[in-house]
Amino acid sequence: MAPFHFKAVASDGRFRTGVLEAPTERSVAAELRKQGLVPVYVGLRPPGGFALRLPSFGGRRRKDVLLFTQELSTLLNAGVPLDRALSITAELTVRSEFRQVVLNVLRVLKGGRSFADSLAVHPEYFSDLYVNMVRAGEASGALAPVFERLAAFEQTRDDLRNYLISSLIYPALLVLVGLVSILVLMYFVVPRFAAVFEQSHLAMPTPTRLMLEASRFVESYGWIGILAALAAAAGLRAWIATEAGRLWWDAFRLRLPGLGEALRKAETARFASAMATLIAHGVPLVESIGIAGAILNNRRMARSLAGVAQGVKRGEGIAGPLKRAGEFPPLAGHLLTVGEETGRLDQMFARMAEIYDAETRASIKRFTSLFEPLIILVMGVLVGLLILSMLLAITSINEVAV
Repeated sequence: MAPFHFKAVASDGRFRTGVLEAPTERSVAAELRKQGLVPVYVGLRPPGGFALRLPSFGGRRRKDVLLFTQELSTLLNAGVPLDRALSITAELTVRSEFRQVVLNVLRVLKGGRSFADSLAVHPEYFSDLYVNMVRAGEASGALAPVFERLAAFEQTRDDLRNYLISSLIYPALLVLVGLVSILVLMYFVVPRFAAVFEQSHLAMPTPTRLMLEASRFVESYGWIGILAALAAAAGLRAWIATEAGRLWWDAFRLRLPGLGEALRKAETARFASAMATLIAHGVPLVESIGIAGAILNNRRMARSLAGVAQGVKRGEGIAGPLKRAGEFPPLAGHLLTVGEETGRLDQMFARMAEIYDAETRASIKRFTSLFEPLIILVMGVLVGLLILSMLLAITSINEVAV
């Protein structure tokens, strides 16, 4: 048994703090819930300047929205009135910039606007999907379940994005370290070795001569190559910022061996998760397709959904048009066919999101398991050739000396 400090919200929306003795933090949280309190902090230290914390899933705005959604879901499910829940959320918000956003949402709400319209004032934080979900929750009187679903959706989406990024960090570091190692050898080590070898006035072995020529080229024109690479990267980035460039880039990424498959499945999981959330809360199917398409990162796949929406308007359903679009995996169309036949389209979208979430992780794991050894092998061969060239030169000098 240990004394645990807690901070909880009562049914009147006020904070309660105190100390309870229990074997674990979960026991304290369970006891608080029995007393009709919503635990927001349990720990061995006093809460002090408390704020709910979740893992960071990317940029600050994404993290702010995650925290806001999770906290508001907890409070609304505890029966706290919306205006009081927003006030409490503003108190719990760590970053002052987002606190002003929450307070502004509360101010607009008190001015007579709906909660969805109040959130729509800040589109840089709250997407169309988010706003439309809240609007559907207000219309159905089920705002608390909507926020519970939104919290799960936001966390799952960013968890997948975080997994993609973290999985690719190590291969990228391998490439960077390998290139830097080769440049250091060619720019600093090989020239000094060449000076020693040239003083001996001996004929150089062919591998050594090629290595020295490559080193002279890097030493003389390396900075030009670096500037050219930077200029090309800047130009590519500027072109990708255009509509035509972005479409080309997104199509190119989908064609990448191994990685393209993972990206396609990740976008499919994101689309399916959004559709499941929207349809389950009464958003019309055509409108749901437009909203879900807007949150996709791949413009090529998002554009294909315009034809899917047209097919739905013509009464063709969603499965057939999605198959004809040709941008989503074939299994997605078959799953939606079953969903339409059984009348459980929202559940099938949810199942599809689960399947492609797992498939994305498996594809990324396969890609990294093949890519990492390949990078190590290529860099090892290049460095080995450099060292072998130097050893051949040293051996030839020793033979002459003998």
